[in-house]
Amino acid sequence: MFEQVDSYCERTDFTFWSEPLNAITNAAFLIAALVVFLILRREGRMDPGLGLSLAILTASGSGSFLFHTFATGWAGMADVIPILLYILVYLYHIATRLFGLRWWWGVAFMIGFIPYSAATATVIGAVTGPLNGSIGYIPVPIGLLIFAAILWRQRPEVARGFVIGVVILCASLFARTVDEAFCAAFPIGTHIFWHILNGIMLGWMILVMGRATERAPAA
Repeated sequence: MFEQVDSYCERTDFTFWSEPLNAITNAAFLIAALVVFLILRREGRMDPGLGLSLAILTASGSGSFLFHTFATGWAGMADVIPILLYILVYLYHIATRLFGLRWWWGVAFMIGFIPYSAATATVIGAVTGPLNGSIGYIPVPIGLLIFAAILWRQRPEVARGFVIGVVILCASLFARTVDEAFCAAFPIGTHIFWHILNGIMLGWMILVMGRATERAPAA
């Protein structure tokens, strides 16, 4: 847990600020959370479920900052656990808010993501390889496209929002995947664009969910 990890172009040693840009660009998650919160509150759509997603988005940025400064196993856990929680909570909201299913279906969606993700990553990874550690994220855009196809006729605005999210996510995954390959030509690496685009994408997806939900009653 305390062993240090060097996985990115920008890091040249194990001092705290060896990845300054990778660390600072995690502000994208915090800015996205704040902007989406202000938009949803102005539109009268904020509720505890969306607040939870925004809190997890904030934690994701904070955890990633820890990983790109301390660069240890425990900091890596602080980075990836909020991302997994974000996905699971979003799946719960898809089931209960978009499909109108009971809460236990939301839990089933959350549980079902684990074998779906493992199987999808294993099958695709057998062809593509680990993609510089990005293979574990590949099931997410595939799943979102499946949900977009299901929702296209009844909730086209949500489906379009999902597709836009997938486009942004694919761009961010590309930046994450090619980071080490571009080290020689681009020494600071491309991981910074993963942070910026991923922050935008995660905030966007919460906004899509919020606008797909009935307005909160006026106070």
